[in-house]
Amino acid sequence: MASITLDDIEITAKAALVAHGAGAFAAAEVARAVRKAEATGNRICGLYYVESYCQQLRSGRVKGDVVPDVSSARPGTVHVDAQFGFAQPAFSYGLPVALDAARSLGVASLSVMHAHTCTSLGYFTESIALAGMIGIGFTNASPIVAAPGGKTRVIGTNPIAFSVPDGNGGLAMQFDQSTTTVALGKITMAKAAGEKIPEGWALDADGNPTTDPDAAIKGSLVSMGGYKGWGFGLMAEVLAAAMTGGTLSRDVKPLKAPEGAPHDLGQYYLLIDPSTAPDFGAQMAALAENVAQDEGARMPGQHRSLADPVNVPDALWSQMTELASA
Repeated sequence: MASITLDDIEITAKAALVAHGAGAFAAAEVARAVRKAEATGNRICGLYYVESYCQQLRSGRVKGDVVPDVSSARPGTVHVDAQFGFAQPAFSYGLPVALDAARSLGVASLSVMHAHTCTSLGYFTESIALAGMIGIGFTNASPIVAAPGGKTRVIGTNPIAFSVPDGNGGLAMQFDQSTTTVALGKITMAKAAGEKIPEGWALDADGNPTTDPDAAIKGSLVSMGGYKGWGFGLMAEVLAAAMTGGTLSRDVKPLKAPEGAPHDLGQYYLLIDPSTAPDFGAQMAALAENVAQDEGARMPGQHRSLADPVNVPDALWSQMTELASA
């Protein structure tokens, strides 16, 4: 293991992206997200993804030099066309407009279309909360989830993220979770490591429970809580695809494939101004106290510590430095 500072992670990730065709702004936005993922221990969305970004920049599957187009058809509705580029710069272009709308109207929506995978959805809702708004986010992905009782993959892991400001520039709570029992990345990492997965995570191609990650990838993942999680996954599909003009999960190609059609994904965010609610801060403080009555209990996202430096596998860091010097 190599001990790498967050600054070095961000600088190296940005250099790798620029070396493979990303513009400076897009590379900086993606590298900042990679940094945050590594700092919070979200390795699936950190350096683990950079090689894929670079391959897809070279193949043209993601456009690294496009300028997102921001429009607002009506007050409170902000739309960003990512132009088949990265989600991070598209969000950055649209966020100030959406924040202004939410401050004026109390509620606003920010939809992103024709985007690459956003990877960590909570990274975006956290940005909304740190600006003082409640942020709710939805996205979809390539199909890997069948309806309860079925075996045909219909939707993706379709995450939902929720971030709440504490009124003091921080977070009162945050969660970011797939609507499946586990994220697909956990299964692909288990396959790479030659490990089995717990029963209850996935089904094989015939609809039977499996502990084999390869069979799971060829089969389908299980919705969290069965039909309840399935409903949330469909909700994310409606908002992230139908409401953005994005692509239904059924037609999204494998996200890490080096070549192929652009991801063409959508992300949908709601921004809610808590200052419109009486005693919001006091209510949140009381809620946090209620949750923390038992030792070890806490609000989601509370007491997170950011690691710096972080431990990175030697082979992965070697790969990053090679990509940066390509």
